[in-house]
Amino acid sequence: MIPRYTLPQMAELWSENYKFQLWLDVEMAAARVMAKHGIVPAEAVQEMETKLPLSMDPDRIDAIEQKTRHDVIAFLTHVEEIAGQPARILHYGMTSYDVVDTALALRMRKAGELILEKIDGLLEVLKKRAIEFKHTPMVGRSHGIHAEPVTFGVTLARWYTAFQRCRNGIQRAVEEISYGKLSGAVGVYGTLPPVIEEETMESLGLKPEPVSSQVVPRDRHAVFYSELAVLGSVIDDVAINLRHLQRTEVHEVEEAFAKGQKGSSAMPHKKNPVSGENLSGQARLLRSYAQAALENVALWHERDIGHSSVERVIGPDATATAHYAVNRVTDLVENLNVFPEQMEKNLNLLSGLIFSEKVLLALVNTGLKRQEAYVMVQRCAMRTWDEGITFQQSLSEDAEVLDRLSADGISSLFNMEKHLRNVDAIFKRVFGE
Repeated sequence: MIPRYTLPQMAELWSENYKFQLWLDVEMAAARVMAKHGIVPAEAVQEMETKLPLSMDPDRIDAIEQKTRHDVIAFLTHVEEIAGQPARILHYGMTSYDVVDTALALRMRKAGELILEKIDGLLEVLKKRAIEFKHTPMVGRSHGIHAEPVTFGVTLARWYTAFQRCRNGIQRAVEEISYGKLSGAVGVYGTLPPVIEEETMESLGLKPEPVSSQVVPRDRHAVFYSELAVLGSVIDDVAINLRHLQRTEVHEVEEAFAKGQKGSSAMPHKKNPVSGENLSGQARLLRSYAQAALENVALWHERDIGHSSVERVIGPDATATAHYAVNRVTDLVENLNVFPEQMEKNLNLLSGLIFSEKVLLALVNTGLKRQEAYVMVQRCAMRTWDEGITFQQSLSEDAEVLDRLSADGISSLFNMEKHLRNVDAIFKRVFGE
């Protein structure tokens, strides 16, 4: 079973220690490039290199910030405390968000990569289980009502393609947020020339923002969080459908129920779809984070601070939630109990009505107008609903139908194998095999 509740990589990514290390990485990357171009003394950069890595104290930085009321100044003050004189070359000609936004891009990119790794694992599990149930018939439902037969494997394959699209979207979003800046306080390179930014970003594996203000434009971030919201909604789709299929009256699947697990404090018989319900809740959070990110796009002129407090929450929360949700839905699908016998039983609940389209088209093929054929088939279907007889019997006792179709012809229309004959073609499209 996949461990569902520990996310150490993602948690560490959003730790204060990691943030300050990234800030220092950006400062040092810029200093190296500036030294190359003769803007800061090369010997001071070399001396600073000898002191790396620095063991920074987040508590000390927080204590300094209590006085300065400025996080980057507090960080730089602490670096000077522990690195001494060479640290003077850091932050030359830079503004705070040259550091913060560039480091944030590195952080968000890494978070996106961790989520993509989890999606890859989910895709493997969906593929495995789709192949396992490739030819397992179940009733398809529209509006919650029995429609026509599908297979559980096709349903899983459909979810596989949805998560493929999520993966592609998040990959594009990772590229969209992989931009940093060293363009100064209002984005016009008033102190440092663009070449410093270009070479610094290249050394960090980022791209320079073509036109920035004091910040990287927040529409990039909005794309990232929106793709996480789409991922959440696809997870919600899986969760809601599996929750329905686990209902007592349906019982075609069931979440794994661990030894010693309890479903209710009052009713010992309960086995509830807690993972599916939890995932629906996670999806609501992911959609709300996207809304917050969209609100962050509009800033006053070259920048206001309205986005900052929002990002301190949604950055770690949205990425950790997405990472957790993918992990949990993977566990849900991988360990899902599936009951083909119950699927077959439910297929027969409507006594053959699920083949009504086949009868309709057979009548049309005799030359009957479609709407006339529809009325005939619906009349027989309603008799099955009302009287509880089989659909085949209802058709065989209808004089107008028998004028067009023989008893053997009617019987041949109730053919599950023929109805599902193109499942292999669907799987070839999805999996290439």
